[in-house]
Amino acid sequence: MTALRALTAAMAKAFVRDRMTIFWSVVFPLMFLALFGGLFSDRSSPRLDVVAVGSVAVLDQLPADARAQLDQSISVTTSDDLGGSLARVRSGAVAAVVTQDGGTVDVHYSRADQVRAAQLLATFSGLVDATNLAASGAPPAVSLHTAQVEDTSLRTIQFVTPGLLGWAVAMSATFGSAVNLVAWRTNGLLRRMRLAPVSTSSVVLARVGVSLAVAFGQVVIFLAVAVAFFGLKLTGWWPMVFPLTLVGTLAFLSIGLLAGSVAKTEEAAVGLANVIVLPMAFLSGSFFSLAGAPGWLQAVSRVLPLRYLNEAMLDTMVRGKGPSSVLVPVLVLLAFTAVLTAASARLFRWEP
Repeated sequence: MTALRALTAAMAKAFVRDRMTIFWSVVFPLMFLALFGGLFSDRSSPRLDVVAVGSVAVLDQLPADARAQLDQSISVTTSDDLGGSLARVRSGAVAAVVTQDGGTVDVHYSRADQVRAAQLLATFSGLVDATNLAASGAPPAVSLHTAQVEDTSLRTIQFVTPGLLGWAVAMSATFGSAVNLVAWRTNGLLRRMRLAPVSTSSVVLARVGVSLAVAFGQVVIFLAVAVAFFGLKLTGWWPMVFPLTLVGTLAFLSIGLLAGSVAKTEEAAVGLANVIVLPMAFLSGSFFSLAGAPGWLQAVSRVLPLRYLNEAMLDTMVRGKGPSSVLVPVLVLLAFTAVLTAASARLFRWEP
């Protein structure tokens, strides 16, 4: 226990004194949180800019409640300059120009953004159908009622924070274990530890303990900043983030150990860790949702440990799901830890 405490204290001091490590582990992920939070904290979904040229009855004669609902998806401005407005559509400044001549409504739009074009066509098709139905005087045979399943207060920051936090934990654990292992091997520290009256288990436990302390510190700082400055709202099950962080840190420590066992220099360890973590972050939904991704990409992401960590954090922090939702991700992350630790043990070298 004396050796374990001494090693833990030494590793903790080394982390605190290494400004570059603190930057990449804490400050750099927070910069991404500030970027995404500042850009999207007040936006839930983009509104399409539409210019109405002249009198457009389908818009002007809408009831107040229907117009309020329409304003949630499109922003309508008026103009008398048809040519200039069409030029703005071609340049991408506005989504569409709408005119009406008697019973004909013309929507001028660009196909450059197919998602935006489909949203425009669906919106105005619904407006025309509603107008025709009202003019006929016949009662509707079928009515539509919609309800949002999420809390209406949810904003983009709710979905960005869990993914960025998972990426921060993964990056810190992978880089820390990979670079430290190579540095200790290169400068002879591993050899001295092997000859010293210190058990291998004490060295491993000290490294794991410091990594977990750093990861829990990341969680506290991340959540404090997101709640205080960007309006993050946590559900009642948010403390489940801490056990998820524990198993996630273990999984990415094992990845870092494998990279450090293979790499011969610190530069190679950094490059290998980058090759592993950065593509994994994009393929695991750390920066954007994978809901609309192709099937093959979804299949690839399902074999990546970061995908399970991100989704479990999202379920507990935002969706309010209980412990049952994290059972599968925890088992998957522990399986990754066991397999990669065994592989690292076979490749591990005490000396260069």
